Amino acid sequence: MITLSAEQCRIIGVMLEKETTTPEQYSLSVNAITTGCNQKSNRDPVMSLADGEVQNGVDELVKMSQLMVDHKASGRVSKYFHLFCDTEFGSLKFTAQQRAIICVLLLRGPQTPGELRTRTNRLADFTDVSEVETALTQLQSLSNQPLVKKLERESRYVHLFSDIDESYLVESNDNSIQSDAASSENNKQLAQRVTELEQQVALLIEQVTCLTELLEDK
Repeated sequence: MITLSAEQCRIIGVMLEKETTTPEQYSLSVNAITTGCNQKSNRDPVMSLADGEVQNGVDELVKMSQLMVDHKASGRVSKYFHLFCDTEFGSLKFTAQQRAIICVLLLRGPQTPGELRTRTNRLADFTDVSEVETALTQLQSLSNQPLVKKLERESRYVHLFSDIDESYLVESNDNSIQSDAASSENNKQLAQRVTELEQQVALLIEQVTCLTELLEDK
């Protein structure tokens, strides 16, 4: 199975997305790929890649036989189409649902089945979350290749086309530990504050009682 960098994952994700959502504008120039990579919406993390960085990524993917120059495209600017999946040149064959899931994972990182159902709405149709889960199960061993993996202690899934995704396992656990520690500290502060307020209320009640007794004596 191929191993991609974070930038290459983003480029392939953009190619898959645009091929499906805007087929009339496909194949894509480097400028169009850059725009797609740097979108502020539907991307995680948000990137700010220069044209040169994207061109380097495209050139690398061409050498890896994952992209190809579209010689049929008119104009002076080179345009590219992907060979990543569902072509005669590669072994990856996806259903529309599987392809949509891989596309979103490449563009947006770890996702829950519920998030995938919502965020693939322009790429494929899922009747319910169970259909997403079925597709994810298939992708965990597609033609004896694990293409996605469920994160430990979570319900999110990541693609396995990049070694970078493995860092989510550590990052997720670290974030969970940090979150638990922060929550514990907040609970301690809250308990302390409640105790202080209870003491203040008790003191006020005592003072009011004393004043009431004095008034009654008069």
